[in-house]
Amino acid sequence: MTSRSASRPMPSIRPATSEDADAVSRCVTEAYSPWVPRIGRKPWPMLQDYVAVLREASVTVAEIAGRVVGVLVLSNNQEGLLIENVAVAPAWQGCGIGKALLQHAEAEGRRLRQRIVYLYTNELMVENIALYVRLGYVEYERRQEQGFRRVFMRKVLPEPT
Repeated sequence: MTSRSASRPMPSIRPATSEDADAVSRCVTEAYSPWVPRIGRKPWPMLQDYVAVLREASVTVAEIAGRVVGVLVLSNNQEGLLIENVAVAPAWQGCGIGKALLQHAEAEGRRLRQRIVYLYTNELMVENIALYVRLGYVEYERRQEQGFRRVFMRKVLPEPT
């Protein structure tokens, strides 16, 4: 299988604004819709009100030619920097956008002087779990939350020099 990234431009990554709410919602819906048949319901990110999310969380978008093709939602807390959502539009999956967004999250974690970046995914999204493992995340817990079976994973960030 060849990488799709060779012929595709890399996105600009920027903070989302309130004007991005519809584009963010559309990207998240496109990204998570294929999972509905496997998990039997809409994944948690598809149930969010992105006007409220943009108001309450740190949201970053990956944009190509004025189109939002990736979304990253972060929340800083005592445990570390939580990656609440990372979504890439299906036409752009496999092009390095998700990895770029996760690297952005790790850089943000270092900027905030956090030692841990962590996330969760549905336990049936085994491809996502495998991707996170390849990127250095380690599973540390499985639990049921809000009706979803979640796998929690974290990555320890290097000490600042």
